[in-house]
Amino acid sequence: MASGAPNATSPVPGSGKPERQAPGGPPTGVRHGVVGFAVALSMITYIDRVALSNSRSQVAGALHLTDAEMGYVFTAFAVAYALFEIPSGFMGDRLGPRNVLLRIVIWWSVFTALTGRAWNFISLWITQFLFGAGEAGCYPNIARAFAIWLPQHERVRAQGIIWMSSRWGGAFTPLLIAILFKWMDWRLAFAAFGCLGVFWTIAFAWWFRDNPRDNPKVNQAELDLLKNNAPPAPHGFPWRDLLASKTVLLLCLQYFAVSFSWYFLITWAPTFIDDRFHLDVKSSIFLKTLPLLMGGIGSITCGMMAKPMARWTGSVRRARKISACVGFAGASACLVLATLLHDPYFVVSAVALSSFCNDLVMPAAWGAVMDIAGSYSGTVAGSMNMIGNLGGALYGTAAGWVLQASGRNWDYVLYMGAAVYIIGFITWTQIDPVTPVVWIPRGRPGAADQSITEL
Repeated sequence: MASGAPNATSPVPGSGKPERQAPGGPPTGVRHGVVGFAVALSMITYIDRVALSNSRSQVAGALHLTDAEMGYVFTAFAVAYALFEIPSGFMGDRLGPRNVLLRIVIWWSVFTALTGRAWNFISLWITQFLFGAGEAGCYPNIARAFAIWLPQHERVRAQGIIWMSSRWGGAFTPLLIAILFKWMDWRLAFAAFGCLGVFWTIAFAWWFRDNPRDNPKVNQAELDLLKNNAPPAPHGFPWRDLLASKTVLLLCLQYFAVSFSWYFLITWAPTFIDDRFHLDVKSSIFLKTLPLLMGGIGSITCGMMAKPMARWTGSVRRARKISACVGFAGASACLVLATLLHDPYFVVSAVALSSFCNDLVMPAAWGAVMDIAGSYSGTVAGSMNMIGNLGGALYGTAAGWVLQASGRNWDYVLYMGAAVYIIGFITWTQIDPVTPVVWIPRGRPGAADQSITEL
């Protein structure tokens, strides 16, 4: 990373540390390294997360599991991921994202590898539950890191990039699985996936610091871009204000809707393609790649269009609402369309377009969290992600029940997802995605209302 012009320094009184003086050149671009690490982590996250669904037939066959049991296994991950989101996000706000992300990645990498040691339903369920508990808080802590390291006008674009990376990591996992299965069985493949997180952890621990001032390559001009960013969260958390905030509650509800239906792509979609179309290996891999690939394109499209759309509409608020509402409505319509088609390429293309529309919502939702929550962005993001993944947990089990009750009629599964997307559309019509939440200090004599200014 370029460090720009050398910084003139002078000691900070009483600190023993150098103080950067504003250089004559432009701000350095060290902050973009944070986006690079987030991109790599997002890809690893979804490679590990969708590895089980893409090796479902091998795992279920080896462990003699039914569809309903596999549904419970998918649910185990989602439940644990949801339950530990708020604690992990809160830890990031209080302790800084660096230490929390290191803990998260090491934990989930260990249990990714241990998935390959499962010997029956119970052991696989426990491993996936602990895997989900470990991975919880990843994206809230990335959001917290962005709130520290990126100026406001770069955040939605950065969110678009990391969600594109996550989707593409998941999209190419079927190809990685196919390649690995030529050389090893599914048990060794999970061990190989677990190693990816270990390599990331080593590099991240060496490079990242919670305070940009602790990186000597950041010049004063770049620090000036970040001077109004969210400081560390004060002690305690205003839970009463969180629960009383209409914006926070609606953001949680819309994320339930977006995650519920999206979980189809990382749990049952590979089985849907194999079960419904019985394709050759090459065609099957291509179609399994397509939905998440299109989701990534949707994320980066939203991220790149956020600033031009805000200029066109004259409002960041309107731009985000339009993107999210179009996303939810389009995702619902495309799932219904998929039930009316018969050719496998047309059906999966409709599902892929639904994924594209789904991910038009993601950067808008996460950008809203960073803007409304400030120093508490990790905790609020964790709350939103928790509710969303409870939706995902419900989807895994609900889809298994629907398949079993309907004689494996996949149309009913798609209708279920389309209906929940409509709830998300209605919710976004009521959201104010830019006005900061007012946090009221309590328990201190003379405390006055304070608000977190827009980042």
